[in-house]
Amino acid sequence: MSSPHSPTHKCSACSKPLRKRHQWASLPRKKRRHPERQPRIATITLRTTTVELHPPNTHPQRQHLQPVCVQVIQALEVDPPPGVEPVNWLLLTTLAITCFEDLVQCLRWYSYRWLIERYHYVLKSGCRLEQLQLESADRIHRALATYTIVAWRLLWITYLARYHPDLPADTVLEAYQWQALYCTIHHHSNPPDSPPNLRDAVRWIAQLGGFLARSHDGEPGVKTIWQGLRRLHDIAQTWLLLSPNNTAKVKGIYVKKDVSNA
Repeated sequence: MSSPHSPTHKCSACSKPLRKRHQWASLPRKKRRHPERQPRIATITLRTTTVELHPPNTHPQRQHLQPVCVQVIQALEVDPPPGVEPVNWLLLTTLAITCFEDLVQCLRWYSYRWLIERYHYVLKSGCRLEQLQLESADRIHRALATYTIVAWRLLWITYLARYHPDLPADTVLEAYQWQALYCTIHHHSNPPDSPPNLRDAVRWIAQLGGFLARSHDGEPGVKTIWQGLRRLHDIAQTWLLLSPNNTAKVKGIYVKKDVSNA
């Protein structure tokens, strides 16, 4: 399992069975990358052992480097549905694992990986943070202070619409924004008296950004939503000029919503 060009390892429990724990674990929709994959309850077997990773044999400073002790975690689904690939996660961590709760905590953190990747994707590609070419750490910190709010709000809107689709659109949009959005999408000059639901509003925003909204397209992603929000900003500002008395605000009850639990 090792070569002269790769790290070697020494398993401290290779001659003994790995510790096993059984737990019913829920796989909620937020962990699905494919809209056609239905959520399900899975029985997960957890195994863990300790492994020492040694530096490569060809490393020039090998004699001065100490091995790194890591915990190996395997989460394997037992008896998956027919024709469904079982969940099988193999994780490495330098965190100490002393009990079953530590194992579950590591798995929970790993389950946030896709959401964290989406967050950095928005910062890098949506906000174009790298293209700012800032030359000092202080300027980078100030830019991050602004763009992290933008990235958070985009993810918040995206996942709030997926898991609380029946909320009214004025949960996240001001009245003039959802009115301008409705009239633009429906080619109508008179908006309804009450706001549409949040799912419809977010899909309309994504349509402004290129989302086709076909029956098999699933829910829109962050890219089309942020492109749609940029267009909506200009459209809504024009609408606001035509309706200066519209001063409705965003409902504050949802402002502190934790997107990691959406």
